[in-house]
Amino acid sequence: QAILGERNSYSKTDPDATFMRMKEDHMRNGQLKPGYNVQIGTENQFIVGYSLHQRPTDTRCLKPHLEKVKDALGKLPGTVIADAGYGGEENYAYLEEGKIEALVKYGTYHKEKSKAWQKDISKIDNWQYDEAEDSWTCAAGRKLVFRYETTETTESGYEIRKRHYRSLSCEGCPLKSACTKAQGDREISVSLRFLRYKQQVREKLRSEEGYA
Repeated sequence: QAILGERNSYSKTDPDATFMRMKEDHMRNGQLKPGYNVQIGTENQFIVGYSLHQRPTDTRCLKPHLEKVKDALGKLPGTVIADAGYGGEENYAYLEEGKIEALVKYGTYHKEKSKAWQKDISKIDNWQYDEAEDSWTCAAGRKLVFRYETTETTESGYEIRKRHYRSLSCEGCPLKSACTKAQGDREISVSLRFLRYKQQVREKLRSEEGYA
């Protein structure tokens, strides 16, 4: 436990290394290998900062990486461009707080553009949200009303608030089989803050400058 710290694995031959899934998977069996996650920030092809992490996912590396860049350069950049691996609510909140323009995709950004996604009635992206009433209207025109809120705290102490909604009734709905496999009425949990961040990023990335 003392060697592990916040990790869930380490290598006996290199205790600082954490087992991670590598992109180079010659055996194609998803085997884990001891390694490190290296983050590099560039500006016009010049490296302006790097950091080394024991975390396998990129999402949780953005904040510590940028903090190291800030310590080295004395300030943070005005804009951060990163791929979908960094597009989490906590990262968007961090960038907004630092007044940094976030050109950072989220996991479903490209899928949302497909016709299959836009026609998928199970996705709440294709539903209507009534802010005044705090309710969602599904593809069948039925309302899902607010029930309760839960809070998840991340490793760094950031709080993600999820609002839970349930349909007033799904009984007799002809679209139910395409909407959900769950028994009973449809339920969803949503972080409204994350939805707001995604909408902001979506607009920026689809602008001429953002696309460039």
